[in-house]
Amino acid sequence: MDIFAIIGTFLGIGFILTGQAMEGGNIGQLLQITAAFIVLGGTTGAIVLSFPPKTLALAFKYLKDVYMPPKVDFNALITEIGGYATKARKEGIIALEKEAANATDSLMVLGLGAVADGTDPTLVREMMENQLSQQEQEVHNAAKVFESFGGYSPTLGIIGAVMGLIQVMQNLSDPSKLGAGIAVAFVATIYGLFAANLVMIPLGTRIKFIYQDVFLYKNMIVEGILSIQAGESPVLIERKLQSFLLNNDQGAAKNG
Repeated sequence: MDIFAIIGTFLGIGFILTGQAMEGGNIGQLLQITAAFIVLGGTTGAIVLSFPPKTLALAFKYLKDVYMPPKVDFNALITEIGGYATKARKEGIIALEKEAANATDSLMVLGLGAVADGTDPTLVREMMENQLSQQEQEVHNAAKVFESFGGYSPTLGIIGAVMGLIQVMQNLSDPSKLGAGIAVAFVATIYGLFAANLVMIPLGTRIKFIYQDVFLYKNMIVEGILSIQAGESPVLIERKLQSFLLNNDQGAAKNG
């Protein structure tokens, strides 16, 4: 569980509501079901129209990772690949066929199996990079759903504001109805800005940031498998993989 993601989810909204309370306001003033229907409902409709069901499902899948991010252990990865390199040097590449079934990552399974089958190194790289590219595209698409929600919601907030003002203008002769129309107008704008800048855009950014380490991990797998196939020594392979972490502060911290 990522405690900082949980804190971040409520921190901005909490401070804003606290500021409102300090000015004499209350949460009830921001609870407008009409504004919520216009902004959140309208934006949801725009998202459903924009993305196919598969991409929307991916967005929910990767949303979980914001709060329970995938774990990457660089030390364990380097040790694992070093073990495969040692076995290949002692027993031959064909010995990796049995090891592939017990590999800790699907990309590793693909690479070890291809190498054990005697696949051309260029093709092995292409196969592994294709699988990696597909996951990168999935992450990009999932993040795009949240970013698009954040892009649409302020506009829907403006639409809600205009609709509220229309009601105000139509009821100028009845002062009792002016308050409700004005409330919807302003609260709709707030809902749109809240949804965009405090929730949806940060979620998309967080997803992409989390997977930077995952893709570093995957690229290390690609390099490690190809190095094994090239017959490089286990010590050299481990040093090569360590070099991936030198310019990656997060990776280096996790590796340390």
